[in-house]
Amino acid sequence: MISNATPVFAVDEKNLVPVSAHLKQMMDIPPSRMFLINKSLKVYLEKNPGAQVFDASQGDGGASLPGVPKALLERAAQIQIEHGTAYDMPFGTEAYRKSVIEQYWKLESSSGWGPANVLGSAGGRDALIKVYQAMLALGHGREGDLIMVSRVPWISYNWGPYGVGANVLWAPGDPAQGWAYSEEAIRDSVKFAESRGRKLAGLVITNPDNPTGLTLPVEKQVSLAKAALEAGVAFVLFDWMYHYVTDESPMDLNSFLKHFTPEERKRLMFLDGLTKSLGASNIRNCHLIADEAVIKFIVARASHGVIPPFYSLAVAMAAYEMGYAEAAKTIIAPTNASRIVLKNLLLKNEFQHIIGKGYYAFINVGEFLEAKGWADSEPLGQYLAENHGVAIVPGAFFSPFGGDWVRFSYATPVERTEGAFRMLVEGLESLKK
Repeated sequence: MISNATPVFAVDEKNLVPVSAHLKQMMDIPPSRMFLINKSLKVYLEKNPGAQVFDASQGDGGASLPGVPKALLERAAQIQIEHGTAYDMPFGTEAYRKSVIEQYWKLESSSGWGPANVLGSAGGRDALIKVYQAMLALGHGREGDLIMVSRVPWISYNWGPYGVGANVLWAPGDPAQGWAYSEEAIRDSVKFAESRGRKLAGLVITNPDNPTGLTLPVEKQVSLAKAALEAGVAFVLFDWMYHYVTDESPMDLNSFLKHFTPEERKRLMFLDGLTKSLGASNIRNCHLIADEAVIKFIVARASHGVIPPFYSLAVAMAAYEMGYAEAAKTIIAPTNASRIVLKNLLLKNEFQHIIGKGYYAFINVGEFLEAKGWADSEPLGQYLAENHGVAIVPGAFFSPFGGDWVRFSYATPVERTEGAFRMLVEGLESLKK
């Protein structure tokens, strides 16, 4: 017996986390500037009272488009009232899991996956943090291994993994090809990691991409994932948050899974949610589909951490109940229409650009930066907002490789997209004077 006067570890000594000084050596994680860039529009309005301003910075259909239809919010409130306000499970509820599988994905039993393969989360960032932890622990069982992302990734892909003990590797990529992954680049990255004493815990494939808008065909996504698994990457995550915002068919998980063996599927994860396609940014609902062992690992830890609020699950269930394409049409339709218009404007004005599907175009503005004497696009965001009434996101925010580029969101009605582009061109041309 150990005396109550003696301190005692909560776990056996052989299971203690090793002492490491790496926290002192880490870079400070900067706050995301994505939430601040459009604040500079207030300066323009102060100088030009009553003027029209254009926000082409954030992809937030709850702000720039109608957002979640009122009828869905009311139906979700009814579901919440019927459900009550007691604790739910760390994965959400069984009804939510069943709705994701049966009503949203319509996943066939032959896939080997069902409700037990679903985790609800408080938005994409919450799910991603949990995913990175699972990749590290269940992959090679080590902190400090690598999560590979594209050459110019979404800002939080840089810092989310880093904050939980994973290092981030920017994959090789050619801007002329939208910095797209290649099978060779994946293999080279694994070799590079090994030369530095590290392994690849995970690869993230975002389709359509943020920030570039690049869209990969199904066959390419499959080929990249298989190349990664064969090279020794522990897990591949498909982030399909934007896949409904397209003028083509959304991803079909049934047909997609058929490209992989049951053993390979154990190393695949799929992320989707309401934020983009339903304009539900502050609803905070996302779901992860993965092998049951991965889900159990995450659920155990989520029981001591973040549990998704039921109302967010209820909004999702209401949307799936309605039929998701119908529920999301007030976001999808105007965004698709704006994409057509923006493509024509970019071609007419001879901008080098990337525009696939989803919400964004990535536009090369290097010649204007050079004319002004700016090293990259970072000062351009504030300049355009304060002096020309249009907010964009500097590509330099994402990585140094995006320094000559800007991200332009067209998740707005056509007339707003046209107005934002007009002010963008006006602002860029002013740099040459």
